[in-house]
Amino acid sequence: MSEPSSTPPEVPKPGLRDLLRNQNFRWLWLGQIISNYGDSLASLALLILINKLTGSTAALATVAILMALPQVTIGMVAGVFVDRWNRKTTMIVSDMLRGVVVLGLVLVRNPEDVWILYALTLVQATVGVFFSPARMALLANIVEADELLAANSIAQTSRILFGLLGTASAGVIIGLWSDFAIIFVLDAITFFVSAIFTWRVIAPASGGKQAPASVRVIYDELMTGVRIIFTSRALTGILVSAAIVMLGLGAVNVLFVPLLINELGLPETWFGAIETAQVAGMVLGGTLTAALAMRLQPTRIISLGLIVVGAGIGAIAAVTHVWHIMLLLFPIGLAMTPINAAIATLAQILVSDDLRGRIGAAMQTMVGAANITSMALAGVLAEIIGVRNVFLLAGLLAAFAGIIAIPIFGKGSVSAAEVIEA
Repeated sequence: MSEPSSTPPEVPKPGLRDLLRNQNFRWLWLGQIISNYGDSLASLALLILINKLTGSTAALATVAILMALPQVTIGMVAGVFVDRWNRKTTMIVSDMLRGVVVLGLVLVRNPEDVWILYALTLVQATVGVFFSPARMALLANIVEADELLAANSIAQTSRILFGLLGTASAGVIIGLWSDFAIIFVLDAITFFVSAIFTWRVIAPASGGKQAPASVRVIYDELMTGVRIIFTSRALTGILVSAAIVMLGLGAVNVLFVPLLINELGLPETWFGAIETAQVAGMVLGGTLTAALAMRLQPTRIISLGLIVVGAGIGAIAAVTHVWHIMLLLFPIGLAMTPINAAIATLAQILVSDDLRGRIGAAMQTMVGAANITSMALAGVLAEIIGVRNVFLLAGLLAAFAGIIAIPIFGKGSVSAAEVIEA
């Protein structure tokens, strides 16, 4: 196993115009935005439907757990198979299967049908675990190394915009027709369209000749991916900082609504405007990522961005008016898109192609576990120290993650010139 040099060459400036002229990237990107729209469309519809049928917060929590459970339980194993299989084929099959599963949700119309919703939600989430690491690895196959940060930035920005559009569309459709079947059919169509667009992508073949997939072989390949994460200072820095951040942010996500309603006494009508402030920051952050890449290494974007996010979240603990919230959410959103794009880029350029699925899946699983742990503890922490103090604690954790990431990452720059190989 080779290791990255202590001071590898500087990352070249990204070529955004070349990226947009890349037909394979355009097909992959179009498939993504269609899928992002459908995902957000159905996600809101699922929550509204389960609330309408049961009126139970426990039922809502069950859906959320079923969505997150596959990533935490089989996510790392899925990454092993992503590296063994053809990534493009994996994505197409995942899209097609999820499209069929979503169509089954049209059968859920009465409270006694809720078990169908639970079962299909779990199946869809399980199949989806294979999609994300396959897409991350495929993107690195069709885009030059110096364009990856721009490509990931575009992906992040598009996810935000089309996710917002899907959520808004779901509200309109439900409000006008009160028919959830329309939404689930539309979501299924977006999966099928995404599969067609992915099929148009021309990419190098992946998934070569490996040993037969015995339990021992799969375990050994999984552990190879885990060891490699801790071989690279950059990957270790990402994992440690992201896990620490999610230990705080998971609780924030759960307690944000109680803060707005119970602490500030805001009506629900303010939620759209508040979300818009953060979305505006995230979109602007996406447009600035390429410019940041010309001045900062991805590692510096991550560490400095986390400090900004931490400061913003911690300051929310002291808000007294709604405009304070909106003012703070804008810089938080501004920092989040470059952070996410830089994390994805490092995970793509620091390891060889035959390891990318495992590395991506392992990191998603570990961070997801921290997120679930934080959400589970959110209510308990709020009862003990109060909602505002949870925000302060989360902010301190995020800022601390950014600070400790600086020495972990080190002073060296990173590039694809020398990658970690199995």
